[in-house]
Amino acid sequence: MTHVVGIDSSTQSCKVLVVDAETGEIQATGSAAHPDATAVDPRIWTAALHDAWGEARVTDFGKTVTAVAVGAQQHGMVALDSGYRPIFDALLWNDTRSAGEAERMVTERGAEYWASTTGSVPVPSFTLTKLAWLANRHPELAAQVSRVCLPHDWLNLQLAGSFVTDRSDASGTAYFDPVGNQYLPELLQHYLGTVPTLPTVLSPHECAGGLIDEWGLQNASLAAGAGDNAAAALGLGLQPGEVVVSVGTSGTVFTTSSQQISDPTGQIAGFADAQGKFLPLLAMLNSARTLSATAAMLRVDLAELDRLALAAPADAGGLLLLPYLDGERTPNLPEARGTLVGLSRASMTAENLARAAVLGVLNSLADGIELLKAADLPVQRVLLIGGGSKSVALRQAAASLLGVEVEIPVAAEYVALGAARQAAWMTSGELPSWQRRIEERFEPDDSAWAAELRSRYAQTRSSVYWV
Repeated sequence: MTHVVGIDSSTQSCKVLVVDAETGEIQATGSAAHPDATAVDPRIWTAALHDAWGEARVTDFGKTVTAVAVGAQQHGMVALDSGYRPIFDALLWNDTRSAGEAERMVTERGAEYWASTTGSVPVPSFTLTKLAWLANRHPELAAQVSRVCLPHDWLNLQLAGSFVTDRSDASGTAYFDPVGNQYLPELLQHYLGTVPTLPTVLSPHECAGGLIDEWGLQNASLAAGAGDNAAAALGLGLQPGEVVVSVGTSGTVFTTSSQQISDPTGQIAGFADAQGKFLPLLAMLNSARTLSATAAMLRVDLAELDRLALAAPADAGGLLLLPYLDGERTPNLPEARGTLVGLSRASMTAENLARAAVLGVLNSLADGIELLKAADLPVQRVLLIGGGSKSVALRQAAASLLGVEVEIPVAAEYVALGAARQAAWMTSGELPSWQRRIEERFEPDDSAWAAELRSRYAQTRSSVYWV
């Protein structure tokens, strides 16, 4: 038996899976927490990987482990000096301090330029905007930048000493052309003031080198790795016509396409995937955290929040939440805050507020589904994943609000599983077919409440934010 290791270095934690390379069955797991912050010293990720690696007892599998791959949160700015030392905390995807720089980029060059050149219109999440912020606010530090990479690239460096990335992650920087598969150094020169050394972009099944000795696997090599959403698509075995809706720290809506989507409105990001194709994606800053914040407000745990939401009327008694608690990315409203409307003496109940939080998250994700359809991308089925998908109230309402059949895959660490699948691909030369298991299926109901709620949500969003 041979094994592969898949790593998911997310915003919240690092997960390590040891997986049977032939069947995809998980043999061992480990995890370690990351700090709850939008700016982090990347060496913390290395320490968390060591802890999760030890908890999974990876070295106990010895020479049977043939390959390792990393999936990680996208966009984060990891700026290094010539000795590979961080010169500033890594600014994560959910750090919105570069909103002004993103806006200036679009104003200077136009949304059409960015969409056609990089596949995406800059928002504060993207690496280039964060580098521009560094150059504008801390020019003395920007002058020290010798290399720039992303969170998954940083861990590749720690694992194999290789300064490498893949096109799925590179496509989220705003200085990479995912069609021509090349960096755009003129953008770095203009917005950072210099062109740092960038990681080599590997093909999806290419080897990044052997692991260094400290990881205790003498027989293992490192695969290219991927951004978290591209890795999740691999882990799920995503097929054309299927759309992943992930309810995690962020909410994401994405599908697979053989053609790049170029959306000058900036709502659909034209990222690359981890198989040589494309991954049209919409991201929302406010997802499962909306549920946890509502639970904290009501002084209940998530299980009780779910019970309250299930006890409320389908439309939350008229209570409606725009869930932009931390600003928002889709629509691009970095300074927005949440809005609760429809308050009356009758609607002001804990049950209705819990239900409004669930429906607010789903309405935001439903916007993404509608935008994919408007871009002529087929939406035949939704795969609902992420920690928030454990909510029974959210599951039951999802099909009606999203307007399509919803399947709930068995809970798994799909980013880490996708990274493991890529590692197995590198080793064998063929992408393995691992079985997807479905826990539940839901169909849209025939009642009118969902359509009425979607209409009220759109009207409220437009009246408050003009989008």
